[in-house]
Amino acid sequence: MSIDGRREAGAGADLRLYGLLDTGVSGLDGGRLAAMAAEAVAGGCTLLQYREKAIPDARAALARIRAIRTAVEGRVPVLVNDRVDLALAAGAEGVHLGQSDLHPADARRLLGTGAIVGLTLKTGAQADELYRLPVDYACIGGVFATASKDNPDPPVGLDGLRNILFRARLARGREVPLGAIAGIDASNAAAVIAAGADGIAVISSLFAGSDVEARARDLRARVDAALAERGGA
Repeated sequence: MSIDGRREAGAGADLRLYGLLDTGVSGLDGGRLAAMAAEAVAGGCTLLQYREKAIPDARAALARIRAIRTAVEGRVPVLVNDRVDLALAAGAEGVHLGQSDLHPADARRLLGTGAIVGLTLKTGAQADELYRLPVDYACIGGVFATASKDNPDPPVGLDGLRNILFRARLARGREVPLGAIAGIDASNAAAVIAAGADGIAVISSLFAGSDVEARARDLRARVDAALAERGGA
């Protein structure tokens, strides 16, 4: 724990290749989701998130999350998007929150100091507030246009990403890993890392197609090479 009682941030939050199992892209078949999760981890995925934006059947969603956790066998943390209750019920390693979801401090109280709590940052002003939030990582975006999410905000682009990264690190230094999300694929992953991100969060470029393991291996290699070139390996 830190001096002010916060959990030491970043523990267990390796953002190099953060795979988002979005049911809008990957479907609702729990067996298929679990198999894709296992393939992604075999290919080098370092963190997974279960993401179902509208959950009409919480019990079915819980079963899918449990199946994913069983498939990855503890090799990487599995987080749940938005739903702290489902993360708790599934025994997941943590939760990822948006700006309109439960406040990170409340999620931390419910999940405990050992959980991973992540947060989306969309603006520099939100990054400025990072100093007072009990989060373990943040993802900045959307960086590029994406079809995976209905986002009313325009993409921030690489220049916007650099600006938000700079302000987030002013707020928390290197204590909190910072990733980038939205529209990231093999063609631009290296540029995102060169801009200063510690990793990439991906949906379609990893899970919208066949051979997830090969896709993961390719993306991870690009991220690792870019981190090494930047001096951040």
